[in-house]
Amino acid sequence: MATTMKKTAQRQGFKTGEFIVYPAHGVGQITAIEEQNVAGYALELLVINFEQDKMTLRVPVAKIASVGMRKLADAPAVKKALETVRGRPRVKRTMWSRRAQEYEAKINSGDLIAIAEVVRDLYRSESQPEQSYSERQLYEAALDRMSREIAAVNKCSDTEAIRQIEQNLAKSASRKAAAAATEDEDGEQTEAA
Repeated sequence: MATTMKKTAQRQGFKTGEFIVYPAHGVGQITAIEEQNVAGYALELLVINFEQDKMTLRVPVAKIASVGMRKLADAPAVKKALETVRGRPRVKRTMWSRRAQEYEAKINSGDLIAIAEVVRDLYRSESQPEQSYSERQLYEAALDRMSREIAAVNKCSDTEAIRQIEQNLAKSASRKAAAAATEDEDGEQTEAA
């Protein structure tokens, strides 16, 4: 009985069949917990399947915390992420390469709010100037990560989750149009990639 308790504590409450967030890959499902011998040591591994990416990942139980793996966000966190998307985008005046690194770090952090900030900051409505290729790639990566987690939490399709996010982005579009107008009046342009 004591060994069973110890193993559950080591797994930090993760169970087979549960959806999790792995920062570098997004939402996956634990399909099995298996033991493998590596260099003479018995390692307990969580087998995580990322269906959309057609990828299976094996994570040693001892590394769960250090890789940043976490359970899905709860409903209040999803609500806060959707509120973040509705907020006013932060227009940064730094070089694109530095901003791109910051956005990439936020996307790979696995933090739903940070990913929502990237979606908000890189979103372009029909009336706004076109995005560069690299901006579009980062936006789509952030939107994909965010929609997959919202879909898993709300038990809906990815398409429905994207629709929810885009509805919230549209609610902030009027503020974004005003921000773009003031930016044009200032005469300052942000450089593209």
